[in-house]
Amino acid sequence: MHICLCAGLPSRPVILCVLGCAAHQGCGLIFRVFWERFVVLTAVKAVGRHNLLRTWLCLASASLLVGATQAQAFSLDDVTAKARALVDQPYSKPASNLMPVFSQMQFADYMKIQPRADNFMWRDQTTPFKLSFYHQGMHFNTPVRINEITPTGVQEVKYDTERFHFGDLHFNKEETSQLGYAGFRIMYPINQADKQDEIMSVLGASYFRVIGKGQIYGLSARGLALDTALTAAPNGEEFPDFREFWIERPKAADKQVVFYALLNSPRATGAYRFVLKPGEDSVLDVQARVFMRGDVAKIGIAPLTSMFLFGPNQPSDKQSFRQALHDSNGLAIHTGSGEWLWRPLHNPKHLNVSTYRVENPKGFGLLQRGRDFMRYEDLEDRYDRRPSAWIEPKGNWGKGKVELVEIPTADETNDNIVAFWTPEEKPVKGQPMVFDYRMHWTTDERALLPANVAWVKQTLLTAGEVKQKNLIRHLDGSIGLLVDFEGPDMAKMPANSPVTAQVSVGDNAEVLTNMLQRNPVIGGWRLTLRVRVKDPKQPVEMRAALVENGKTLSETWSYQLSPDSVVMR
Repeated sequence: MHICLCAGLPSRPVILCVLGCAAHQGCGLIFRVFWERFVVLTAVKAVGRHNLLRTWLCLASASLLVGATQAQAFSLDDVTAKARALVDQPYSKPASNLMPVFSQMQFADYMKIQPRADNFMWRDQTTPFKLSFYHQGMHFNTPVRINEITPTGVQEVKYDTERFHFGDLHFNKEETSQLGYAGFRIMYPINQADKQDEIMSVLGASYFRVIGKGQIYGLSARGLALDTALTAAPNGEEFPDFREFWIERPKAADKQVVFYALLNSPRATGAYRFVLKPGEDSVLDVQARVFMRGDVAKIGIAPLTSMFLFGPNQPSDKQSFRQALHDSNGLAIHTGSGEWLWRPLHNPKHLNVSTYRVENPKGFGLLQRGRDFMRYEDLEDRYDRRPSAWIEPKGNWGKGKVELVEIPTADETNDNIVAFWTPEEKPVKGQPMVFDYRMHWTTDERALLPANVAWVKQTLLTAGEVKQKNLIRHLDGSIGLLVDFEGPDMAKMPANSPVTAQVSVGDNAEVLTNMLQRNPVIGGWRLTLRVRVKDPKQPVEMRAALVENGKTLSETWSYQLSPDSVVMR
């Protein structure tokens, strides 16, 4: 029963009560405030009729403040409760509600559907953030529910054709009344004060991408990865979906956007809280609570997805004006023991999985090292402006491993690189796995390492050569690798510093040349290796690091010479 306690009161308290009711709290909220503060009500009798109106106004205003606070009290706990409840329910696969004009369209037609800037969500708010949406279409055939959290409560954002330009597409708008949105974009004037730029995209399964100032989209992230590159999995990899979002409307002074997501799939559910802080490098804080509803052999936490086609460590076997074509060119890991690792990426001929056992990792990510435009020479796709993504775990994640998956691809349209953390301990059904982390979307990769740790600037792969007495270079069937190390502290070292290279290779190769020399061009050192592979059908694992008087100066270069390397074929 809804009882209005405002009946018979002066007009202003009635107006305040109506505002309270609009928050879906109703006049019962005022009753609750009064009931919880019965001592105050008793005091009202003592103040007399003269101050009664003022008292009512104060109490009613207080009730509105309480209402606003409670409306904003939506939290990760609410989404976690939903995720926990889903675990005991049978999985229901989302059904498509698209008419053929949208479900059968090709990519070019889907790209004609663009958000209208004059109808961005929050366009009439003082916040610099704005929201726009992705239309359903193509393979984005099921809607996701999107809600807005405001001081007056939580409301679903309903589909509206007026939010989009459709180009020359023709359809009956009345038939779209039951559609929803496929995802959303967060807009912010990150490059110019008078221009709204897209800084985050959330679209498809649990995928999302973020950029900072001057950056363009490159690699992607996911909420969760299940049984990735596990050939023994009966049903292959599972791609959990974000099925519902709750987005907080930012206040005028807010420098961040907060939103929540509910994840669901046949074998997992999850609750997520995201805090996006745009800047030179945008930062995304993630809190994840994951529940398992079925057996999973491999769980990927904080997964990253990228593309590597070719680069100096794996030259293209086709003629190209580019020296490199990739969104990322290496996996970096900061182990719990403090070691830094760098693993250059490959585009293999066959599926390749590499694992690095790490307890309580301090960080890992897929990086795009090398920002010189001359490296890529691509004016259209600007790979030099694509960000790296660095995962910084919060708290102790325990024992586990960082896994790198490299998948063959013939062109740059396919993401073929995946990296994630997989815990050693199997989750208990009904108990949440708790993983909190910060994501740095950056083009300043050097800032990730301390000044006293040199990093691998580049890895060059070549046919092994020996300079003969007549100065003619002879190719002897070996394989050559040149690795350049640089860093702020290393640049200050005298050229005659007693720096040496600790190199190790697997049993499938022998080292013919291990030469370290000063590289004055970069103020660092160049390591030249020449190795002979014993069985070209088997890979060769290699590691190298620079040391001085027993002190490690650099990250560890970890490299796999695969059987399908260009120089080995």
